[in-house]
Amino acid sequence: MKFFDQLDAKLRAFVEKQPVFFVATAAPDARINLSPKGMDSFRVLGPNRVAYLDWGGSGNETNAHLLDDGRITLMFCAFDRSALIVRLYGRGRAVLPQDADWAELAGLFTIETGVRQIFDITIDSIQSSCGYAVPLMTFDRERQTLRKHYATTTPAENLAKWETRTRSIDGLPTRPPSEVPA
Repeated sequence: MKFFDQLDAKLRAFVEKQPVFFVATAAPDARINLSPKGMDSFRVLGPNRVAYLDWGGSGNETNAHLLDDGRITLMFCAFDRSALIVRLYGRGRAVLPQDADWAELAGLFTIETGVRQIFDITIDSIQSSCGYAVPLMTFDRERQTLRKHYATTTPAENLAKWETRTRSIDGLPTRPPSEVPA
């Protein structure tokens, strides 16, 4: 196990290559939220800053936890080569379509129907570990289920749904979008 202060070229190349990563957040007296992410949604913005796109799904726990506590961990695992796990520890915030810095961050991604927010994360520390118990697996392709779902909805319908999700499953407040992502 090693700790780093920032993403060097080797760590950056590793995290950018992974087709899936995991996001964990928690707030005091709330459940720990752990979610897998994919769909070309991750970007390295600098040696101590990353961001990822968030599509609307079953809840908005990450948004609520970051509003309450701010802590976030992202984990990347090598499934197809030499064993390695990289964790990014930091503090994050949701950037919503109505926010002044939305356009700048959104320009780094392909914004599709269903994108709800971008999480902007400042990295405090980075940890690498062996990952010897992580299985070898082959990436086949991205699932299209979420895209197919959003192909059957309109941006206005999505916005109306997201505006009703003002609480996490533990009752913490969220900050939903009030504008359709552009």
